[in-house]
Amino acid sequence: MKNRRLKSHIEQSSRSKTGRIIVFTGARQTGKTTLSRHLFPDYTYLSIDDPVLRNRYKQLTAMQWYSQFPKAILDEVQKEPELIESIKSVYDQWPEPRYILLGSSQFLLLEKVKESLAGRCLIFDLYPLTIPELCTNGWDDVVMNSVFQNLVKGDLSTDQLLSSFLFDEKMVSKNKAWVHYSQYGAYPAVADKELSDTEKRDWLKNYVRTYLERDLRDLASFRELEPFQKLQHYLAQNTGNLVNASAIANQIGVSAKTVSRYINYFEISYQAILLQSWSRNKNKRLVKTPKIHYLDNGIVQAILQKYGSISGNEFESLVIAEMYKQLKNIQAPVNFYHLRTHDGKEIDLIIELPNGYYAFEIKMTDKVRAYDARHFSGLSEILDKPLLHSFLISNDYDTTHFNNNTTAINVAYFLG
Repeated sequence: MKNRRLKSHIEQSSRSKTGRIIVFTGARQTGKTTLSRHLFPDYTYLSIDDPVLRNRYKQLTAMQWYSQFPKAILDEVQKEPELIESIKSVYDQWPEPRYILLGSSQFLLLEKVKESLAGRCLIFDLYPLTIPELCTNGWDDVVMNSVFQNLVKGDLSTDQLLSSFLFDEKMVSKNKAWVHYSQYGAYPAVADKELSDTEKRDWLKNYVRTYLERDLRDLASFRELEPFQKLQHYLAQNTGNLVNASAIANQIGVSAKTVSRYINYFEISYQAILLQSWSRNKNKRLVKTPKIHYLDNGIVQAILQKYGSISGNEFESLVIAEMYKQLKNIQAPVNFYHLRTHDGKEIDLIIELPNGYYAFEIKMTDKVRAYDARHFSGLSEILDKPLLHSFLISNDYDTTHFNNNTTAINVAYFLG
């Protein structure tokens, strides 16, 4: 079992007046049920996935909910959104009841939550495990902040970075977690040490099939899945690339509007991030096309039916997805972008904080050179806030300061 960074925050929130209703949403199999049942063992667990029981729960009055289920976990509640109205009624009439609502469809669940429970609930997104979480071996293990998280929080400065990953006392565990993440992704099920490599790959293949057969049925009624499967395969092949709906439409034989709708399904079911382009400088010609990044490389490998080495674009997606999850876990007030100019300057990731930006270039190389950081030159003149620092992330063990504002750093050291 792996501990979760959000656990302590959820525990604290659940004891507050505003924590009487807590909503967990996220992709299927990210551990929502396991975490909620661990945190709230005295709550009655109700599976809304069961159609027979679902109809019985629908028939309960607010008074019956209050008397029979004053504390309950409602799993897959998006299957019956009317139950959210029942929970709202109980909340409004009595101060004691407390509920945990779980759902694997961001759109179907949150649409009803925002409509009915606005101001009455706290919402937490649960993603696949992060590198620091993969380093734990049980609920009691502390999930340490990564170097990256501490930098964003302001708890660490660049002059405090180790000169080499080799000097990190937790190098072995961080590196092991990174290798696992690179090969199999970070879903809790494949982090089980007792599973063989074959069993992990089989689980991932079954997950992809289940996603197509179940999650998509929640989102849309497809006459046929083949066009969506083609897009799924296309996006997996092109993770880390720009997304042009018209060009993709020509490739898979559907309209550009349909491609955009399908990509939206990938986003709202927590399978991918559509990284928007930064384009606020009206005096500079900037590419406005977004990039697609799969959230889990294990899923990419299963879709493409390939295992072993990864491409440069897959490495880029690995890093950006991990950074995205880590900042979501600490609920940092940030925005994510990529930047590309028409004259060739490209920045893989820009993270906007209230007081400025961090910029990141991501290279799969084992040895960085100053030339790899060339696109950072002149970046501060383009941005509308201060450039706080630029980082070149790679597999190079050494930490190199190219100048006062640009640092090359090892990926496992930075994110572990």
